[in-house]
Amino acid sequence: MTIEDPGQRASDADRDQVAAVIAEGLATGRLTTAEHADRLEAAYSAVTMGELVPITKDLPSTVTASAPADVGRKKISAAFSKVIKSGRWVPGRSLHLQAAFGALIIDLHDAVLPGREITIDISAAFSKVIIRVPANANVIDDGSAVFAKRIVSGGETDDGPVIRITGNAAFSKVIVSGKVWDPNLRR
Repeated sequence: MTIEDPGQRASDADRDQVAAVIAEGLATGRLTTAEHADRLEAAYSAVTMGELVPITKDLPSTVTASAPADVGRKKISAAFSKVIKSGRWVPGRSLHLQAAFGALIIDLHDAVLPGREITIDISAAFSKVIIRVPANANVIDDGSAVFAKRIVSGGETDDGPVIRITGNAAFSKVIVSGKVWDPNLRR
């Protein structure tokens, strides 16, 4: 990445471009999973263009400037099964959770969030969806429920990430909380 003014503020597109380069570094074996997560966190925390340069300086840039990073949209599904996603991982800016006659347990506490705001779209039918958000998250519930139980809680802080919950739950239970829980416990 070449820049004219290192003090210039970085845009979301600039951060996405860096994320695409480090994703390619992970895919080609140049970076470990931990290095990828660390660099991705640094990329989305960067304020200026000068902060983005060191993140990819030791990686070849085979990604074109117009190539989108694979951090935009992610989907996790459970049909007649239980899926648990926890630990250090990278959800998309738009995370779609789809459950039918199953259970999705998603832990964002240690996840590397790609940006200050992410949207989680839930589509649940006859299922259970449990999401653990960071303790300092500002959770906004824009979802709906039909014959369902929907419990969404989160702080209203200025320093934490914004997590917007959308979508619909029918004959399901949706719980979004910052409380600690063990995803291996039966519920």
